[in-house]
Amino acid sequence: MSATPKLEQKATFQDGQQLGPRISPGRIGFDFDGVIADTAEAFIRIACEQYDHCAIRLEEITRFEVEECLDMDEGLVEQIFSQILHDSLGSGLLPMPGAVPVLEELSDHGQITIITARPLADPVHRWLEHHLPVRVRDQTQVIAMGDHDDKLRHIHRLELSHFIDDREATCIQLAEAGVRSILFSQPWNRSQHALPRVRDWDDIRALCL
Repeated sequence: MSATPKLEQKATFQDGQQLGPRISPGRIGFDFDGVIADTAEAFIRIACEQYDHCAIRLEEITRFEVEECLDMDEGLVEQIFSQILHDSLGSGLLPMPGAVPVLEELSDHGQITIITARPLADPVHRWLEHHLPVRVRDQTQVIAMGDHDDKLRHIHRLELSHFIDDREATCIQLAEAGVRSILFSQPWNRSQHALPRVRDWDDIRALCL
């Protein structure tokens, strides 16, 4: 008597959209800024509190290169981002809504991999130490390489099948190389490119659990 084949479980989002078979948590990688950490909120807040640029709304950040869509000096934009990147805790960088509890759940099923274009991993490690329980941190690895276009090499080395990023150009590059890339929806990546996307961490949870 042959065994009854199991039905392949599909990832189903809150709106009923399906994105194929569920992903093993250990096979998916995450960008940090704009996916796990709410870097846009920190940028807008610091611009107001420290530099008196208080009219910026999130919806106005329509380009990944912020200086191309905001009436701000490029040097000031770089200064604010440098502050966030080098002192993520001191700058008050917050987790994206829902990120921490979902990461806690995912860590019960596999290692969490963060691949960031930041040049330094230490500020990310200190931020994770502050926001995540010890058991989750012990299941988390961080790769920082300082180059948006160098993630593919690490994804292949770690044998990841999927990657979530908020930078559209990165997702396109990865998709063309055979990695199943998924956009984390943000105002700066809302083109009509036919990339799969998630709206929030509830959607990410549905991808894997």
